[in-house]
Amino acid sequence: MAKQRGFFGRLFRGLFLLVLVFGLIGPILTTAIYRFVPPPITWLMIQRVVEGKGFDRRWRSLDDISPRLVRAVIAAEDAKFCDHNGFDFEALEKAAANNAKGRKIRGGSTISQQTAKNVFLWPDRSYVRKGLEAYFTVLIEVIWGKPRIMEVYLNSIEWGPGVYGAEAAARKNFGVGADKLTPAQAARLAAILPSPLKWRAAKPGPYVKRRSGKITRAAGTINREGMAACVLG
Repeated sequence: MAKQRGFFGRLFRGLFLLVLVFGLIGPILTTAIYRFVPPPITWLMIQRVVEGKGFDRRWRSLDDISPRLVRAVIAAEDAKFCDHNGFDFEALEKAAANNAKGRKIRGGSTISQQTAKNVFLWPDRSYVRKGLEAYFTVLIEVIWGKPRIMEVYLNSIEWGPGVYGAEAAARKNFGVGADKLTPAQAARLAAILPSPLKWRAAKPGPYVKRRSGKITRAAGTINREGMAACVLG
């Protein structure tokens, strides 16, 4: 019996160490590494490759991406990006109320949450994944800070079939680098983010044209009121 208790005690300690390493230390260490090293291929990218959609991703530093695109995606996706600590609870409440009324599903995720999901997790809507998304959102807000979150976001987001990141999207749609985007081009790229496999920035339909016009005006407000100062200085 004493030997059995000793065996189970060692087993329990071993399992505890595994959970500690992979559940706590591992994510923190990985997040710390990605503070300086570009995150590699994501689960979504792997899924798209398996689906036959190809792969085009060209990492660019934030300094080599047009500020116009930064302001456009903040205007389109997360106007309070510089004000929150990873979560916009007002947007989440509005999304929940909207969805409860049976309308089209609307998300309330911030750019920080989207970045955490894209880089570390798999495409899913389960409570487990949402919980992990919240955990990684806190980690990147604390360890990375806003400029790095935006840089990783702009280099990892899906912008079309097999197209990831601002540089690949700018080249694919407009034949220019991400640093050369005009306000209209930046707004069109931001406009298709909710459905990048459905909408097109290069040849936009009526909806994307209207949406990009609104984003252009909102980006002007972002610029005038300094709402992107946490990223652009």
